[in-house]
Amino acid sequence: MNKQTLENTISILGCGWLGLPLAAHLVQEGYTVKGSVTQAERFEALRQKGIAPYQVEITDTSITSNDLAGFLESEILIINIPPSRREDVLLYHQAQMKLLLDQVLKSPAKHVIFVSSTSVYPDLNQEVTELETAPPSKDSGKALLAVEKMLRTNPHLITTIVRFAGLVGYDRLPGRFLAGKKNVENGDAPINVIHQDDCIALITGIIQQQAWGEIFNACADMHPTRREFYTLAAAKAGLELPTFAAATDPHFKIINSEKIKQRLNYSFKYPDPLGLL
Repeated sequence: MNKQTLENTISILGCGWLGLPLAAHLVQEGYTVKGSVTQAERFEALRQKGIAPYQVEITDTSITSNDLAGFLESEILIINIPPSRREDVLLYHQAQMKLLLDQVLKSPAKHVIFVSSTSVYPDLNQEVTELETAPPSKDSGKALLAVEKMLRTNPHLITTIVRFAGLVGYDRLPGRFLAGKKNVENGDAPINVIHQDDCIALITGIIQQQAWGEIFNACADMHPTRREFYTLAAAKAGLELPTFAAATDPHFKIINSEKIKQRLNYSFKYPDPLGLL
């Protein structure tokens, strides 16, 4: 590919619940999009949306792909593979990303968007911004923070980190999460969620406005309590309502997303989580 073609080409590592509709949207915006899945059986679903499909599977010891070099032949790489749910996630996820980074540095990709999570913040019982330095409490958050640093400190890449709150929307129905559960703890804690449509719009905005080299929080403006949100979600879904334990001192964080809103001049499509139920 020549440089002019590369500038309009985006590779998305991980075309799952968020990556696939993101890729389809970027195709509609006029980009050439390459998308990766772990199973070749999913190629046709990508082709139907105008996405060039590639098989890429990364473990802590190897990368399996039908054409990794071809997949990485883009100006922009979006890394959208969350840490695996496993006991050794801290070491495993870093090893995965180290293998990937070694290959990215051999490619023409120079701009990276890393899809991270607000799990990099511990529960501090206060509002948190991107300047917060308190270490994560969970290994998955520690793994993400370590990979963020790995990417951001590499002098050959310009990386933007997007820390998404809990992902909701469409077939990810929060009514099922706590339906029928009894004596759920922490009912008075405020929640942090973001709709899929806002995730896609924000990533698109970062690309189109060239908001590179940044760290952004991304979360709906309003923060109803767990009790309010999950009770209403279950009711709207026609499911058994959860019950919550007697009020105790909640443990929580409130994610502040003012930075990305100001930088991209963005207003959330779903600012109130109760409004998306």
